[in-house]
Amino acid sequence: MPGAGTRRTDAAWEPLREPLFRSLWIAAVISYTGTWMQNVGAGWLMTQISISPLMVSLVQAAASIPVFLVVLPAGALADMVDRRRILLFTQSWMIAAAVALGILTLIHAVSPWMLLTFTFLMGFGAVMNDPAWQALTPDLVPGPKLAAAVALNSAGFNMARAAGPALGGLIIATAGSGVAFLLNAVSFLGVILFLYRWKPSQRPSPFR
Repeated sequence: MPGAGTRRTDAAWEPLREPLFRSLWIAAVISYTGTWMQNVGAGWLMTQISISPLMVSLVQAAASIPVFLVVLPAGALADMVDRRRILLFTQSWMIAAAVALGILTLIHAVSPWMLLTFTFLMGFGAVMNDPAWQALTPDLVPGPKLAAAVALNSAGFNMARAAGPALGGLIIATAGSGVAFLLNAVSFLGVILFLYRWKPSQRPSPFR
């Protein structure tokens, strides 16, 4: 008979038996990987277009500043309006920013301040996206599987954090940062496709 350890392992993977959660989880891992590729590409590109250590350090600052500016309003917004619409908007926002930066990089038209601006825009979209994203899991799995689903989400993020920089470095070395930015834009398409096809149940409005 299977032991307790086997049952716990099976329970840990149980949320992936839910088709909706499995589809979004796979799309999320791909999207997270693209984001880490973007981060590596932005840092490397700044070292190529500026010799200032300050400008290189500002790349990470530009990605982090939106956390302090909009994380609280983003959380409130996720509770007040349709999360699916928020996610479609933020994902489209990040695609547009990644495509624009990728094209500007490929035609050698990007400046240090332009790179910081687009990095800030990507960070802004990510921060606006995250509260609604995290609140999506209870809509996709039943209550008994929720803890395992949250753990799988964290595992997926860490998998992408491990693979994304390595893959990004390989792509940047062979094709350049511009291609890495465009591939990041492509990585969002799976999430957008899921959101377009997903029909969530209606939640009661907090204003009623």
